[in-house]
Amino acid sequence: MTTAPVHRPQLAADNITLAKGAGRGVGMALIVVGLLAALAVLGMGLSGAAGVTKKHALAVYHTGAMGVLAMALGGLFFTMVFHLTNAGWSATIRRQCENLASFLPFAWLLVLPALVIEIANHGLLFAWLNPAYYHDHALQVKSAFFYLPNHIVDHDTHKVATEPVLPVFFLARALVYGVVWTLLSRRLCALSRAQDASPSVELAAKARFTSSWGMLLFALTTAFASFDWLMSVDFKFFSTMWPVWYFSGAAFSAMALLVLVFARLKAVGKLEGVVTSEHFHDKGKILFSFTVFWAYISFSQYFLIWYGNIPEETAYYYFRTFEGSPWRTLGITLMIGHFIAPFLIVLFRPVKKSPLALGLVALWCLGMHFADIYFVLRPMVDAGTGLPPHIMGHLWVDLAAIVGLFAVLVGFLIVKIPGLSLVAHNDPWIDESLEHRNYV
Repeated sequence: MTTAPVHRPQLAADNITLAKGAGRGVGMALIVVGLLAALAVLGMGLSGAAGVTKKHALAVYHTGAMGVLAMALGGLFFTMVFHLTNAGWSATIRRQCENLASFLPFAWLLVLPALVIEIANHGLLFAWLNPAYYHDHALQVKSAFFYLPNHIVDHDTHKVATEPVLPVFFLARALVYGVVWTLLSRRLCALSRAQDASPSVELAAKARFTSSWGMLLFALTTAFASFDWLMSVDFKFFSTMWPVWYFSGAAFSAMALLVLVFARLKAVGKLEGVVTSEHFHDKGKILFSFTVFWAYISFSQYFLIWYGNIPEETAYYYFRTFEGSPWRTLGITLMIGHFIAPFLIVLFRPVKKSPLALGLVALWCLGMHFADIYFVLRPMVDAGTGLPPHIMGHLWVDLAAIVGLFAVLVGFLIVKIPGLSLVAHNDPWIDESLEHRNYV
């Protein structure tokens, strides 16, 4: 079954396409320069150049990698949600969600260097990789999660291993994450491209079916990736709300980046009558929703840990919030910058409807997103050293790694977006999206 062709002047080719190769030079330059900057930080850490330690270099590189991974995961999430809910208004914005999701295989690859260096160096940030911690009871009871089928304690003799043990299960899960994310993003993007050539309703049905089982795999892989690649940095710490915190940041940052993409496309004269102030209003409402959701999850996690008062949990917050800690200032900054400021600004309808105003807020939100992950990883550079924590040392190194990896994502989108129509113009819901109006 196919839809009958309908004349829609808003979908004229010059309004929903960019020139082939437009911005390719800028995009490739951003990718190359961003990669070189991030890899240079790793190189400085491995060589000890300019006083940068391996641990410091890995922390800031991993911050950038997990930040861009979250955005790509958010793009996949919105793509599947729009399919599952048959959200008619989203038909003209879903293509850019797909473009963001298509970065997932590369985002996964960007995470791998930190993991490889960690394993090769037997644990720098990830202390559980260090044989010196194999005697720790907390690690021993969690070891199966990392090392199966290997063991750090011999079950027969009860002797603790003195040599590094390969974390087979940890690596196997990392491979599964990459396969699942690549499969889902490639499948959904392929169906969308096929529909551009053949306006078949069955292709939309296939995308919805893929999203039905894909959402479950997305939830599981995102949750366990957040356990493996962020929470396990401190193997004694645990929080059952951790995956929801990472997911909230993924959806929050992805929508912020999508707002910037559409604001830029509108600024160059594209998508007139296709993506209107009504669509920006909805994107603003989603950004507002995940601003509140992130705050709710972050506060709930803090409150439950404070109330439970378990040393393994409270140590995480104590190190970041004790009187005189520089991380305390960053924590307060996150409360204001990640929640209170965007909440009070995006609350107003004119802000949500304005591409410029909402774009400026979105840019701020992306900075807060990276600061949120920085707050998790960067303090671990000083944890356990007995030295006073510091935040300003080699700040330029931190910025080079984080901004460099974000530049890789931006460069990818600049190259990717002109390669396809800016909207899925044969989507069954395209007419509803073109006529979309907000009444609340």
